[in-house]
Amino acid sequence: MGSDTASEDRYETVEVGREGHVGRITLDRPEAMNTFSTGLAVDLDRALRDLEDDDDVRAIVVDGAGDAFSAGIDVSEHADHEAEAEYEEWVARMEEPFLTLTEMGTPVVAAAHGHAAANGLGLVAACDLAVVSEETKLGATAPKVGLFCMGPSVPLMQSLTRKRCLEMILTGDLIDAETAADWGLVNRVVPEGDHVEAAVDLAEDLASKSPMALRLGKAAYYEMEGMDYEDALEYSNEQFAALCTTEDAEAGIEAFLEGEPLSTEEWPAR
Repeated sequence: MGSDTASEDRYETVEVGREGHVGRITLDRPEAMNTFSTGLAVDLDRALRDLEDDDDVRAIVVDGAGDAFSAGIDVSEHADHEAEAEYEEWVARMEEPFLTLTEMGTPVVAAAHGHAAANGLGLVAACDLAVVSEETKLGATAPKVGLFCMGPSVPLMQSLTRKRCLEMILTGDLIDAETAADWGLVNRVVPEGDHVEAAVDLAEDLASKSPMALRLGKAAYYEMEGMDYEDALEYSNEQFAALCTTEDAEAGIEAFLEGEPLSTEEWPAR
């Protein structure tokens, strides 16, 4: 994986790079099943922001090294805290990437394998799109250790119906990849070992589209998600009008009318 986007010295628990217009983040604590230590949470959030600031990056893939995508929060850090305020600060750091993902204009694709549990499940749900290998198991497993997937519940609510979401977070049971696809939690299930390649292919497809259209469109989606129907339509009209004034719209429409749609490299630089 190329690393011309940001210095590797900035990260201890993730690998970051870029291949063409696709940014790559690999969770890199394989010995701990890529559980969210404080360091990994901070590194992941920083990496997302660094790639967001790279004008050459139009889509991002997040995957995990080793045998799992991520098995959740590193509960060995539980003993490092005592007061409720300390725990709140600790978990807020863990969930910060979930918020960053919705604030970014760059679309992000999860590429999961092995286990995606607790915060790992939340990361799959928080990414805009998700590809998983067919052997993947996903679950909100925290109740099994006396905790609860409060943070992961937030992105899960946006992906699942109420009954499906509650089933996952109350039982803590693992579901298989096909069930996750049937429930709408993931977009694609691919053969074992093909998840990263499939996610990169999807990200490259995103990167071939108008960068400005995808950035404004993603931002509008997350803004409209919690709005009343009428307010959402009004907001969508405002954002569409703003998009109509961009270079991307002018160039893209002109190329379309001439019968020669723009290629990946022909879109105006952002």
